[in-house]
Amino acid sequence: MANVAVLPGRYRNGKRMKLWTRFKTAHGRTGFGLLQGDQILEHRGDLYDQPVATGATIARDAVDLLCPCEPSKIVALWNNYHALGAKLGKAAPSHPLFLIKPATTLNGPDAVIRRPASYAGKIVFEGELGIVIGKAASNVSEEAARDYILGYTLVNDVTAAEIIEQDGNFAQWTRAKGFDTFGCLGPFIAEDFDWREAELVTTLDGTERQRYPLADMIFNPWQLVARLSQDMTLLPGDVIAVGTSIGVGSMKEGALVEVSIDGLGTLANRMGG
Repeated sequence: MANVAVLPGRYRNGKRMKLWTRFKTAHGRTGFGLLQGDQILEHRGDLYDQPVATGATIARDAVDLLCPCEPSKIVALWNNYHALGAKLGKAAPSHPLFLIKPATTLNGPDAVIRRPASYAGKIVFEGELGIVIGKAASNVSEEAARDYILGYTLVNDVTAAEIIEQDGNFAQWTRAKGFDTFGCLGPFIAEDFDWREAELVTTLDGTERQRYPLADMIFNPWQLVARLSQDMTLLPGDVIAVGTSIGVGSMKEGALVEVSIDGLGTLANRMGG
């Protein structure tokens, strides 16, 4: 089961966060609900349109947690933190710089990251915050953008790093980040989460590799939703991976990567062969 670094009943800014999750039972039944302590309160209907509690609960330890949403696309940002931009000598962009990770990259909590059969090079972890879209967003204003956000989750934006510049004629960002299992998400979607107060921590085999404040973003979540919705329609369940900061590194076979934000839990994935 996913390692959950969150205290039941935790509050931020006077509000109790709702932690949505999807799960699969030992008999193969899938469902979704709200985490309440060590139980999941099951819901029915549409996660994005007033889901209704069934009244049934199921023990969190009795199920496997899945990706908490099923996006049609993951929009992944590049150069969206001041600290990393300064280290790389890159000026802050005037518009979000992004690529699209296909839905086939999806990988849930505790799932294995698989090395592509065609690639023997360096594979990199990138711990990130993910914005989960709650309703279709097209040409929305920055003032209205937060109303289109269901909540936030954790992302490991896995990358086959040596592919990006493999062909000098074309930077292959989508191919490098688009392999199956390279879009790790979870374990929860947290409503009423205040990203402005939080830090993201990534560990590799228990050793801290990343620790950075989310407030260092160049484009904050509301700006990202507004500006990206000018470029494409964002659909319910879509995820915006807001980019990473200093400390990304390579993973060897068998390595365990854990991405954590206090209140959102811990997304743990192991690198396989």
